[in-house]
Amino acid sequence: MAASPTVRNKSEVARNLALIWGDDEFSVKKRARQVFNIWCQESGSVDQEIVDASAGNGNEALKAISRLREALDTLPFFGGTKVVWFQNCNFLGEDRVAGGQAVTEALSSFAEEIKVFPWRNVRLLISSGKVDKRRTFYKTIEKQAQVENFSELSIDDKEWMHKAEAWIEAELKGKTISGEALAEFVSSVGPNLRQLGNELEKLSLYCGSRSNIELADVKAITTRQKQAKAFELAEALGDRDLPRLLRALDESFWELKFDSSKSSIGLLYGLISKIRVLLALKECQRAGFLKAESDYNRFKAQLERMPADLFPEDKRLNPLSGHPYVIFRALPQTRRYSIAELIQAMESLLKCNRQLIFSNLDEALVMQQTLVQIVGGGIAGGAC
Repeated sequence: MAASPTVRNKSEVARNLALIWGDDEFSVKKRARQVFNIWCQESGSVDQEIVDASAGNGNEALKAISRLREALDTLPFFGGTKVVWFQNCNFLGEDRVAGGQAVTEALSSFAEEIKVFPWRNVRLLISSGKVDKRRTFYKTIEKQAQVENFSELSIDDKEWMHKAEAWIEAELKGKTISGEALAEFVSSVGPNLRQLGNELEKLSLYCGSRSNIELADVKAITTRQKQAKAFELAEALGDRDLPRLLRALDESFWELKFDSSKSSIGLLYGLISKIRVLLALKECQRAGFLKAESDYNRFKAQLERMPADLFPEDKRLNPLSGHPYVIFRALPQTRRYSIAELIQAMESLLKCNRQLIFSNLDEALVMQQTLVQIVGGGIAGGAC
């Protein structure tokens, strides 16, 4: 790369240098393609070059960096501005390829060149997966360039449904969607933007020329995804449906064998959260803060009118701090338990927690016995 003796300021360089990265591969690719197309239109030139930066080992990473240098040093054939896209880079993070000394040194050297590179006739877009922010390369890019990060939605994030809904509403083109339909759609598909995008396209085609998407449309055409089925265990407990609950428990323990990020304790805490929500709803109904409501919008209005000091400010301690639609779906489930039964259920789950931690008993059997004890009394009536 040819070097200039002066370092450009960020506002000047950022117009010509961009890093788009994150573990949400779908959003990274979509945004990078958008930026690349905009830059190509603005340049008014056919001088465009895409360098494949996906590397399986250190040697391939070094070759990719070398090809990038060549692309940046090659002047535009037809004048104007040349647009270079360093696409799908996978060696800016912490994996084996990125950790090699030769790759680290090559990136550090390239970072120094970026500081003084003349961007008059060249624009560089880098798209990447995970990036190690501690490395010299990222620190240099962050100071010089336009940087955008796209993180995956996670089911462990209590705000994931809100974020997914905002994303869906931004993606709707010429259509609107009712609040209940949107919430049902997101909860059915789960926290995966690629799947949400695919299902949204299918839903839009199903609705055809109609401008508004309703709940019936979502239920008719949307495929319930695997990640959304993670709620099945808690929903079966809320519905007091023992056969469905035991099937969901078996499926959950089967999945634990193949996913080290999940555990029996995690399953148990999900059930505890469900009982806490049911208890809070029962108490709010008994105190007159909430009434049985079949309309989602009216139910949300009730939630918003509840006294702010009714529950702790810390959302982790507030059982009703979750998404309104999740709470709305739990409301009719409160009819299946009395308050006394819900309190007893919490005690049973606490005992189960101790057994899972301190005993050598089979975990699946311990949880199965606990759930049979909670649900086995049949459907409870009344609001007592």
